[in-house]
Amino acid sequence: MTPRRLRTIRVIWTRVVWGERRAPRDGRSRARRDGRGADDGSAMIEFVGLSVVLLVPFVYLFLCVFSVQKSAFGVTEAAREAGRAFATADSETEGTDRARLAAALALQDQGVSGEPQIHFASVGANCGSGNPGDGAQTLEPGASFVICVRTVVALPGTGALFAGITDVTVNGQFTVVIDAYRADRSGV
Repeated sequence: MTPRRLRTIRVIWTRVVWGERRAPRDGRSRARRDGRGADDGSAMIEFVGLSVVLLVPFVYLFLCVFSVQKSAFGVTEAAREAGRAFATADSETEGTDRARLAAALALQDQGVSGEPQIHFASVGANCGSGNPGDGAQTLEPGASFVICVRTVVALPGTGALFAGITDVTVNGQFTVVIDAYRADRSGV
């Protein structure tokens, strides 16, 4: 092959692989002639980069909010079931045991792990405080009290690495009113 033919093949190969390298005869570059800028394809890279930077934290935030909301619903349901179990018991000690079991089952049904803490407080007590009180449970006809259920929920994805740091305490309460026309079971 002659050197001129090799040079022609090299120019054609360069144009095919890398695009047109020399300016067209009218003096404008190919990018300006086609209406595209020199940063072709950067919009896709920016979109993917920003999606990762912005979308991943938003998805994690929504997962955390949904997890805490699920736990709050579970704790509220556990308090209601514990109150119903206590109110239908035959004695106060049996009622306390039934309330603890009912709260644990209700939390398990909602997919909330952890052992619930149950307190029996007087009406008007703040279940969100550190110690809402305890010992107000009674089966006297017409009595009313509040059952407070508290559990600690870990945020999703934190695992053992951040155990205890990212835990959220969730409280639920239910006011129990013992029927005024039921037999007095408080002394049993």
